[in-house]
Amino acid sequence: MDEPLPTSNYRPERAIGEIADFIADPVKAADFPRHILRFRNDRAAASVGLAALDDDTWIGHFGRFEPLPDAQPQPLALRYHGHQFRVYNPDLGDGRGFLFAQLREAADAGAPPYGGRLLDLGTKGSGLTPYSRTADGRLTLKGGVREILATEMLEALGVTTSRSFSLVETGESLIRGDEPSPTRAAVLVRMSHGHIRIGSFQRLAYHDLKDETQRLIDYCLRHLLAREAGDNAALTLLDAVVTRTADLAASYMVAGFVHGVLNSDNIAITGESFDYGPWRFTPRWTPGFTAAYFDQTGLYAFSRQAEAIHWDVAQLAQSLVAFAETEALVEVLRRYPALYEERLIARFLWRLGLAGGAAEARAFVTAAVQALMGSEVEIDRFFFDWRRGETDGAPYTGGAWDKARAALPALTPRSGAADHPYWQGAAPCSMHIDEVEAIWAAIDERDDWTPLHDKVAAIRAMGAAHGERPAA
Repeated sequence: MDEPLPTSNYRPERAIGEIADFIADPVKAADFPRHILRFRNDRAAASVGLAALDDDTWIGHFGRFEPLPDAQPQPLALRYHGHQFRVYNPDLGDGRGFLFAQLREAADAGAPPYGGRLLDLGTKGSGLTPYSRTADGRLTLKGGVREILATEMLEALGVTTSRSFSLVETGESLIRGDEPSPTRAAVLVRMSHGHIRIGSFQRLAYHDLKDETQRLIDYCLRHLLAREAGDNAALTLLDAVVTRTADLAASYMVAGFVHGVLNSDNIAITGESFDYGPWRFTPRWTPGFTAAYFDQTGLYAFSRQAEAIHWDVAQLAQSLVAFAETEALVEVLRRYPALYEERLIARFLWRLGLAGGAAEARAFVTAAVQALMGSEVEIDRFFFDWRRGETDGAPYTGGAWDKARAALPALTPRSGAADHPYWQGAAPCSMHIDEVEAIWAAIDERDDWTPLHDKVAAIRAMGAAHGERPAA
C-alpha cells in the first residue's frame, strides 16, 4: 500500500528511532506457509485509524508484515536484560517478537488512561531474532487464543493492559513440551503503550551505558509517561513507574488475576500489563494461588504480586543509581506500599460501583477482603451480587461478612452503577481455567471459533456494565 490510509485517525509515528541505535536490532518476519485471519480487534483498530482495512490488507500488514504507510520501514527486536525468578539473566531480548510500528492513538479513544497515547504494535511468534537462543521464534495458536482471552477480560475489569490486536494462523506445526504436540502455530500482534521494560534499563546499567540511559530516560518521560523531567529526570521517571505499577498490582488483585511470571523484563515502565504466558484467574481470594506450574515456591502467587512488582521496581532504582542519590531513590520506592493500598481500595470500590470517604472505604474493603479470604464465595460472584444489592443471606453470613455489611452504609452507590442489563443476569462473567480449556478444545477438535467470539462479546458487555475505568 503506497497511499496513506484514508482516515484522520491514522497517525504513524517513528519515535523509537530516537533510541533504536542502542535498544534494538533490525529483523525480518518469518515467511509463513499460510495466513488465516482468526481474530481482529476492530475496536482497538478504530482508535488508531486501521479499522477500515479489508481482511486481505490486514493480513498483508499483520501476517506478512508489509510496512504500514509512513511507519517505520523495518521491524525492530528490542534488547533487554532482567531478573527471572530473582536470578539475573543477561541473555534476554525479543526472541520471538518485534516492534512492527508505532501509531498515535486518537485523542477521543476513551477515558484515562486511553486517549492520545503513543502506541506500539508488537508481535509474538513472528520468527527468529538475534535473541531467540535455542527457541524457534514461534507462538502456538493456543497461546494466542489464551492471550486474547486474558487481555479482553483484564480490559473489561479495568486493568491497564496491552490489547490483542490480531491473530493469524500460520499453517506450521510446533513441538512443545507443555502441551500436546504437534500443535498449530500463529502470529499475534498486540497493541501496547510502549515496550520499554525495567529490564531495558537493567541492560544499560549492566554495560555501564550512561549516555544511553539518559537518552532512554528522556524518551520515556517525553513519549510514554507524560512527565516533565523536573530537577532530576531519573527521580521523575522512578516516581512515575512507582505510581503506575502500584496501581497495576492493585488492579490484578481486584480482578482476581495472577500473571504468573512477574520478572523484571515483564514489567513495562508505563505500568501496563503485558506478555501473558501461564496466567490464570483465581476463583476465590486464595493468597497462595499460583498460575505457573514451575513457580514451585509461590514467588508470584496471587497475594505476593504487589511485593513482586515492588521488588522489580527496586531493580529499576538500582539501575538509576548513577543519576540520583541513593536515599532519594529509596524515598521514592517507599511510596509504593501506601500507593498500592490506596489504589486497591479505589479499584475495589470501582468494581462495586461505590464511592465514599477514605476512612470509610478502607474499613469496608478491609472487612470484605477478610470475608472473601475466609469463605468459598468466588470473587466474581461477590462483586456481581454486592454491586446489585444482594448482600444478605447465604453465602454472605457470619462474622466477617456481617462486619463488611455493617460498613457498607457509609458508602454511596454511583449513579446508574447497576443499571446495565448485565447486572440483571443470572451469573457473572468469569474466566476460569476450565472455560479457557473448553474454548480451546472447540478450536482444536472442531475448528469451531464460535465459543471464542461469543466469549469476547460477553466480556465486552461486562466491561460496558462496569463503566468508565477508574482514574489512576
